[in-house]
Amino acid sequence: MTGTPEIKSAFNAIRAIDYTIILVRDWPGMRSFYEDVLGFPVARELSQGWIEYQVGPNTLALARPKRLASDQATPEGSASLQLAFKVSREDVDRCAAELTGKGIALMEPPTDQPFGHRTLFFRDPDGNLLEVYAEI
Repeated sequence: MTGTPEIKSAFNAIRAIDYTIILVRDWPGMRSFYEDVLGFPVARELSQGWIEYQVGPNTLALARPKRLASDQATPEGSASLQLAFKVSREDVDRCAAELTGKGIALMEPPTDQPFGHRTLFFRDPDGNLLEVYAEI
């Protein structure tokens, strides 16, 4: 056989996202939101600027930005990420009712999308976009 051998990247060894970190502007608001509104269990708190939640098999961490001195906070009114949480179809509506019962504004009510998802969108205290969805 002739030809160039296939060059593989060391990054091909990655098999999963181990954890997701949200860099936080409003620490008390964000912590209260993820613990009290969404009810995520605290897995561990490593410092006053780092807390981890176990969300199914995944870890979601809140962190105060500090890795680089030049890092700028995400401007107000700008989301830095979108998280999508998969649930059953009936749980989309249950989540919507629970959020509104806790005073959380929905961006739109639960909606059946033409691409086969029932979706619910809302924001956390830092303005990040959160989605609860089910395949329909």
